[in-house]
Amino acid sequence: MLTKRPIHELSLDEVAAEAGVSRGLLFRYFPTKTDFHKAVVGAAARRLLRATEPDADAAPADQLRQTLDAYVGYLERRGDLYIALVRGAGGGADYMVEIYEHTRDVMTQRLTAALGPIERTPALDLVIRGWFSFVEATSLAWRQEKTISRDELLTLLVKTLSSIVSAVRPDLKPTVDRLNV
Repeated sequence: MLTKRPIHELSLDEVAAEAGVSRGLLFRYFPTKTDFHKAVVGAAARRLLRATEPDADAAPADQLRQTLDAYVGYLERRGDLYIALVRGAGGGADYMVEIYEHTRDVMTQRLTAALGPIERTPALDLVIRGWFSFVEATSLAWRQEKTISRDELLTLLVKTLSSIVSAVRPDLKPTVDRLNV
């Protein structure tokens, strides 16, 4: 229901009816609409993080590809819910921003780890975080109109990471060249 209408337009009576539970039961677990919304969005964020966790034993380049592939797949399956999360964070509710920022932090940490053991700098962290915004926007646009194949999309995303990391840290060029497999 949250993917179709904003939370302020939903009544908990509608939610209870849709879930097939009594209003009292819903209020037992979620005393306010905000508590309910926070729980739903938090669960969606945890689902995304579980779905995109790479194989810890895989090579860094493979971990990057696994994470990106799983992220794109998640957006294909649950894009409307993800957009609801992003729009909710954009609305400024502190709890929504907190959930969204935590999710983004975990994703950027995973993607940074794919570079292998390197010295992180504030500039590198900044561009990787910005790159993930690019990944998000590009993947959501691709989901709407698949003008290139999924494999081409993943290659594009990896190459852009390689390029921006090399721009900020030219010393890492040999490291990021390994990502472009």
